Amino acid sequence: MALAFHITEDAPLQDQKAAVVKALSRIAAQWKLTNDEAAALAGVNVRTWSRMKDGTFAGNLNQDQLMRASLLIGLFKGLRLLFNGPLTYGWPKRPNDGFGGRTPVDVMIEGGIPEMMRMRRHIDGLRGGM
Repeated sequence: MALAFHITEDAPLQDQKAAVVKALSRIAAQWKLTNDEAAALAGVNVRTWSRMKDGTFAGNLNQDQLMRASLLIGLFKGLRLLFNGPLTYGWPKRPNDGFGGRTPVDVMIEGGIPEMMRMRRHIDGLRGGM
């Protein structure tokens, strides 16, 4: 399943939020994230994540949450460009010697936005983008 994600600046704010939430839900499904993992990566509590996932989220996304979404979407796209096969969607939850045997998801949850940025740079670097 391809992740179509494009927001124009003139799109209504509600449409932008809906596109971000839908993208995060698709990423979580493709990466087989638990609700706890997805909520932590998105920077929301599990109840809010459940509403985001089932399409009933009516709240707003703050700058922190938008930054997290942007980083996750970029990482998702980078992985799709870098890998062909099981690692395309499996890499984020696969233990990695480069991260002390931990999974990239665990590293990003523990380290927040700085680790999410490092992970994005890592994948971009592997594919020659940085």
